[in-house]
Amino acid sequence: MAMTMTQKILAAHAGLPEVKAGQLINAKLDMVLGNDITSPVAINEFTRSGFTGVFDTDKIAMVMDHFAPNKDIKAAQQTKQCRTFAREFHIKNYFDVGEMGIEHALLPEKGLVAPGECVIGADSHTCTYGALGAFSTGVGSTDMAAGMATGEAWFKVPSAIRFVLTGKLQPRVSGKDVILHIIGKIGVDGALYRSMEFTGPGLASLSMDDRLCIANMAIEAGAKNGIFEVDDITRAYMDERVTRPYTAFKADEDAEYDETYEINLSEIEPTVACPHLPENARLAKELGDIHPDQVVIGSCTNGRLSDMAAAAEILKGKHIAPGIRCIVIPATQAVYKDCIRLGYMDTFIDAGCAVSTPTCGPCLGGYMGVLAENEIAVSTTNRNFVGRMGHATSKIYLSSPEVAAATALCGHIVDPRDL
Repeated sequence: MAMTMTQKILAAHAGLPEVKAGQLINAKLDMVLGNDITSPVAINEFTRSGFTGVFDTDKIAMVMDHFAPNKDIKAAQQTKQCRTFAREFHIKNYFDVGEMGIEHALLPEKGLVAPGECVIGADSHTCTYGALGAFSTGVGSTDMAAGMATGEAWFKVPSAIRFVLTGKLQPRVSGKDVILHIIGKIGVDGALYRSMEFTGPGLASLSMDDRLCIANMAIEAGAKNGIFEVDDITRAYMDERVTRPYTAFKADEDAEYDETYEINLSEIEPTVACPHLPENARLAKELGDIHPDQVVIGSCTNGRLSDMAAAAEILKGKHIAPGIRCIVIPATQAVYKDCIRLGYMDTFIDAGCAVSTPTCGPCLGGYMGVLAENEIAVSTTNRNFVGRMGHATSKIYLSSPEVAAATALCGHIVDPRDL
């Protein structure tokens, strides 16, 4: 039976010669992930279920990234619970203040995920790792608890949508514009419980950071996972980070897809998702009447070095507009150090930006940039639901780092190609 990339990975991890869409399977896991919000719930379930050990101390990761450094007593208690659990069960991939980063940027950077692997995480944006050719998906904290103990999880095998990419991105257009364009095209439920599989000659023009961004937001189209075909760009990224053997799975030529979309990257323009859904996509050049109070550049979607470089290139030697608060958040400590080494920190600070240690804080309205009543934000984060970044009456416009930086300079949303 012909299979998609996702189906081949799931079949291999279930020990089956083949699987088909809709089939229920039990699969072995290569990584189980939690953060400082979801891990405490999983730990409570782990304890309540009577588990006395974890399946593999190398294959569990806990990243204290949402409210660390702790924003309040509750956050401190949560991270303490995670710290204690990690110490008790000798979990090697525990990342806390000073060593942590935003989880979905940190795990690929550390080489903790490789092509062909099966990953679950108690965070919906765990689908990020599909950029590496892995099957990765978000689960609930109860599934995380069971995964930590048994090294297995059950899945309903998803059907798939194929995206054939052609062409090449224009200057100051990036992966964020691609995924916002796609979600605008198919809707927030357009890939509901399906795999979004990316292939085609256009892959050659997408950096790994572009792919990580696109896969990260597959969940915003309702997808079970997003996954990219492994190519030379993927292998080069792995060569710098992973020494263990891995398997790159390629879809069969006659694999069955529910739909196929051809996306010409050359035609993609800077795109913004307007409130209050990621599917409300419009071209940046059409939104010049939107004047934000705050701009956020960072997150698990757009906090990597190429994102920092894109923002710095636009901000260099200039100053943000009066009345704008611009917050820049490198996604990991390594990105932070590279920003210092390359002079980006001077650029950001001289431009009037605030620079934060890695954190998810403002993305979920937690801290480090919570919005007040009726405030507007342009943000490189991944969700713009009602109240997502603060007050229920605030509004969020999702954009690329290029659009965000250009907006901070001009005081209104602008197409960065016009600068």
